[in-house]
Amino acid sequence: MKASEIREMTAEELNQKLTDLKAELFNLRFQLAINQLDNPMRISAVKKDIARVKTVIRENELSADNA
Repeated sequence: MKASEIREMTAEELNQKLTDLKAELFNLRFQLAINQLDNPMRISAVKKDIARVKTVIRENELSADNA
């Protein structure tokens, strides 16, 4: 997921995406714990996507405060 794609989303879509990514991360960690994880690099990719979404949410908050 690219930052440009994330910036085009609305606030509700961003919150929904964040919830979905957190659930996916939980499931990946659970799979890792029981040794059923196929792609361990997916965990770091999901973490980075979560960080991107949170960054865009914060940018939107700051721009709303300044306006």
